[in-house]
Amino acid sequence: MVKKKAKVKSKKAKSKKIVKRPKAKVKKAAKRRPAAKKAKSKAKKPQGLEATLEKIGEVTHYFPHVNAAAVKLLKSGLKVGDSVYIKGHTTEFKELVKSIQLDHATIPEGKKGQEIGLLVKSRVRQGDKVYKI
Repeated sequence: MVKKKAKVKSKKAKSKKIVKRPKAKVKKAAKRRPAAKKAKSKAKKPQGLEATLEKIGEVTHYFPHVNAAAVKLLKSGLKVGDSVYIKGHTTEFKELVKSIQLDHATIPEGKKGQEIGLLVKSRVRQGDKVYKI
């Protein structure tokens, strides 16, 4: 009988081949210039026509089937025959007040604190500002 020699594992483990990959190109960060210091503005001032006018109210609702706006009067009153300027994000027009209503009854004048109905010629949105001309 012939004895087969068992394979003797050497104490040195076979080393694995290390594959070196090329390094990824690293972009250098762009040198940033120090930003110019901006003057801080305390509050935005209205520009254009609304800067010279008195804000009297704000639109709270719009009724498209009758082209009417519900306006909350914040400062002074509003009479039939007065001119108003309505300004919002997408709204900007002048209007002559032809009719004012309070609880479905026509009134000649709206006073501070009332929420009145006002006929308008085009669409207005909630939050639009109403100025007296």
